Amino acid sequence: MLNTFSVLSPHLKFKYKFVTIDNLAFKFHYRATFIILLVCTLLVTSRQYIGEHIRCITGGSIPEHVINTFCFFTTTFTVIRHYNESLLQDGVLPHPGVGPMYTEDPVKHHAYYQWVPFILFLQALTFYAPHMLWRVSEGGRLKNLVDGLHMAHLSEHYTAKANITIGPKYTLLSRDTVDAKLRTVKREFSNHFMVQRHWASRHIFCEVLNLLNCILQIVFTNIFLGRKFWNLGPSFLEEDFTGKMDVLDTVFPKVTKCHFYKYGPTGSIQKHDALCIMALNVINEKIFTFLWFWYVVLFCVAVLAIVWRMLTLLLHNRSYKFTALILSFASPGRLNPQDVEIITKRLRFTEWLFLYYLAKNMDAHLFRKVLRQITDELRHPKEDEDDEHDDDDDHHRHHRGIDTVDGHHNDDDSDIEMVKLRYEHDHKKA
Repeated sequence: MLNTFSVLSPHLKFKYKFVTIDNLAFKFHYRATFIILLVCTLLVTSRQYIGEHIRCITGGSIPEHVINTFCFFTTTFTVIRHYNESLLQDGVLPHPGVGPMYTEDPVKHHAYYQWVPFILFLQALTFYAPHMLWRVSEGGRLKNLVDGLHMAHLSEHYTAKANITIGPKYTLLSRDTVDAKLRTVKREFSNHFMVQRHWASRHIFCEVLNLLNCILQIVFTNIFLGRKFWNLGPSFLEEDFTGKMDVLDTVFPKVTKCHFYKYGPTGSIQKHDALCIMALNVINEKIFTFLWFWYVVLFCVAVLAIVWRMLTLLLHNRSYKFTALILSFASPGRLNPQDVEIITKRLRFTEWLFLYYLAKNMDAHLFRKVLRQITDELRHPKEDEDDEHDDDDDHHRHHRGIDTVDGHHNDDDSDIEMVKLRYEHDHKKA
């Protein structure tokens, strides 16, 4: 059994991701539902748990493997008038839907069991598709901005100027590098929306896709199971399972009939009436019953996500307290009320939402620094641009240094020379 599910191990490792580009509702669809449907697909394709998916018996000389193959790839059926629990209790009928039949008797054909693994796998892909679409649309912008800042709180105690690589995946940035990245985050926050004005609308579109896909899969599954899926959950809860026939037997019969025709010795057509054991339906009934309840939960989560998104659209630029509450959840700690008030009044929704995801993906003290820089720019855009330009020039001059005799840059000599010049300037003034 462990070998069977080992193929899912890459998807079942819930690693902590440093960068979050979506919300909990997304994860219900592309992570939880995707994995559930993959597990269900493996269950219905694994023969070691239930044996052969179908076994049929006839009174003739037809080989067993021939009739099994024929009845699995064609349709088996049950007789509708034999779904009678009183006759089953009296012992008149051996199984629900199985008994003698006449030409005019209506029958119910069962062909879905051939397609169950394919349908479950395709549904898994459809639940993953909105997340994939959003990830491609987002383009890794958040990751590029906050990459390396997750261990930045350690840089407060690290005074060297070089970065340190810790293991194959982690890098401890120097304090200068952290400050440079924070300036980049602030600058790209403004530049980002000159090009990506539809960032938030694409996010909302993918959230709507999650809801529409959930509804579509419920409707499709209902059609796939002969319009019996819609009431499967309530009927299951109402069933006491004390009799010889329950609601699951009508949707997932365990014993069905199959007719096999072949030529006889004289060339006449002979009909062989086969009785088939549908072992696969033992798994199918449990899978689809569970999926009914899961889809209800998923539908509610998707609806709540849309309601929440509408609420953020309405309140992001109207309520100071709402913005403060949302940012406090994303980035724990007290924020400057004036900063929160500025972003509430000045930011459009796409900027507000991007700022929220920055808060989720950055350390709280670093986010407060970036927020202060952003609000300062919103208060004094022209002055901030000049200051930033001057800071970049000073930073460039600092790292450029003064050429030494051997042709290399020397930061220490540059600092000494600057101190001398400043001292001479002050001495002349005095």
